Amino acid sequence: YQRRVRGGIRGLAELCRLLLRYTETEWTDAVIPITPEGADSWFKGKKYNMGLDFPNLPYLVDGDVKLTQTVAIMRYLGRKFGLSPSEADVTKGDLMEQYMMEVRLALGKVCYADADQYVEKKSEFLDKLALRVEEMGKFIGAGPYVLGDKITYVDFLALEFLDNVAAFSPDHFKTGPVVEYINRMKSLPALKKFYDSEDCTHKSYAINSPKSQWPGWPSKQ
Repeated sequence: YQRRVRGGIRGLAELCRLLLRYTETEWTDAVIPITPEGADSWFKGKKYNMGLDFPNLPYLVDGDVKLTQTVAIMRYLGRKFGLSPSEADVTKGDLMEQYMMEVRLALGKVCYADADQYVEKKSEFLDKLALRVEEMGKFIGAGPYVLGDKITYVDFLALEFLDNVAAFSPDHFKTGPVVEYINRMKSLPALKKFYDSEDCTHKSYAINSPKSQWPGWPSKQ
């Protein structure tokens, strides 16, 4: 991932970044340029030389802790910052976590489809989207968070993935509890500060790779 004007991607790292921004933690965004040189720096340099058990992007290094796999990173950050679901809510948290991963994976299959399959796969995804949004709205309800009164790491996963899908199909996100939830999350002081800032990477990062059928570039600022 690279921080440059209209040149980076949010990918599966952005939900981790959102959680860290919410906690106002000092951290380094180890971005990798989307260039041949950037690719070489990762594949020929860092990837197999960082001591990662399963080398991949995104990755997290926190002292002696070295992690890949997005959900594993999010669960770790949840424990570290007191953002894990309560014992009573852990099952519901697991459910929403995995449902949101399923929805994001479905979107990814559309965006990274072969060119001759994109229109068909997009249509199939959109045919199911209204029901998915309705189901998520019922689950979240009045909130204010996914699991009620306590904010958890699942909220940052849900926020980013719902934001991705809303960018892909804005017509499905005009009103309703899911839209209200997204707006509540974006209005949290630390996140609002990020979204309103000149350095907000959502104003320059694409959601997916520029080589995908739908990179999800932000609208022109």
